[in-house]
Amino acid sequence: MINSLYRILEENPIIPGIKDDKGLNDVLKSDCKIVFILYGTVLNISEIVQKIKDSGKMAFINVDLLEGFSHKEIVVEYLKQNTQADGILSAKASMLKAAKNQGFYTIHRFFLIDSLSFHNLDRQIKISKPDCIEILPGWPKVISWVTEKSELPIIAGGLVCDKDDVIAALKARATAISSTNAEVWAM
Repeated sequence: MINSLYRILEENPIIPGIKDDKGLNDVLKSDCKIVFILYGTVLNISEIVQKIKDSGKMAFINVDLLEGFSHKEIVVEYLKQNTQADGILSAKASMLKAAKNQGFYTIHRFFLIDSLSFHNLDRQIKISKPDCIEILPGWPKVISWVTEKSELPIIAGGLVCDKDDVIAALKARATAISSTNAEVWAM
């Protein structure tokens, strides 16, 4: 199961991150295979996921950004019972651990803003045991540091704005790129 996710990431390294209904409509017309859902509420998340699934794409929900949910592990159980989501993104190890227990693919988001957050990476990965990690910002130097610490597939996100950024991140050994910029999706 995990190998199929890795294969999809390698064959389709651009992952759209959608943050509103316009992004959703745009991504439904794209050739991407995986979509990061960065918005939604308790009332509409099932519908958003369903549209993505109906277009033949995998849906990953960022549980940290859903409105109307508590930031407790019960949200993951709700999503498993009420959506067809394939995976969960979160910056919280406890949420990812709960998502793993529910059978979701998991992506641990790391905001690497200083040396403390970078040095905390190992401990957090040990707790969450994610399938992949997403690092923000997705800059080449940061990617190279993380590849020295972890063998997990790395998704570069945050401030990956154009073709040059995408190429640089992939050269630095990122497996895939996540972006909310629709121009990046078309690459």
